[in-house]
Amino acid sequence: MSQILFVRHGPTEWNESKRIQGRTDVELSADGERLAASWRLKRPYSDWHCFCSPLKRARKTANLLGFTSMTSVDPLQEMHWGHWEGHTLESLRRIDPQAFRRNEDRGLDFRPPGGESPREVCRRLRTWLNTLSDQHLPAVAVCHKGVLRAALSIAIDWDMMDDPPEKLRDGCGHLYRLENQNLVLEKINIKLSSD
Repeated sequence: MSQILFVRHGPTEWNESKRIQGRTDVELSADGERLAASWRLKRPYSDWHCFCSPLKRARKTANLLGFTSMTSVDPLQEMHWGHWEGHTLESLRRIDPQAFRRNEDRGLDFRPPGGESPREVCRRLRTWLNTLSDQHLPAVAVCHKGVLRAALSIAIDWDMMDDPPEKLRDGCGHLYRLENQNLVLEKINIKLSSD
């Protein structure tokens, strides 16, 4: 079975204050830990191998989901937001609204100064996915919003010029399958059970 379920980490204090985290290694907040501890992966997902981003918020979420063993992989890290990490989108838009809008209008080629573009996140995710074989799958990948968006972009050829066709919700899994080295969307927003 070549399925992979992507799950975003639980909330951090930076998420709660709408600050951009990127590669900054922010831990889950106390509320985030409580929330992630309430999530349960249903079978068969709970029996799958777990890959996760090396950032603390993802590793802790994987642990709270019940994974005592996980494989940390760099390609699952959040998009690098460079000099904008720690800022809010609102504050960045106020600095130079027209310049920020022009950058956003670039879709996959949007690039924070000193950071990476969503296209580069897609590239590193695709490169990692192409290394996976039947011995690695099925799997759960605990990661970040930028990686969830990259997976959707790869699967449906979304250029990120507009909002995604359906909002990727937190506290959910997003299920894909690997088919001939292509990522194929099966179902998004699978609610993580809290019973």
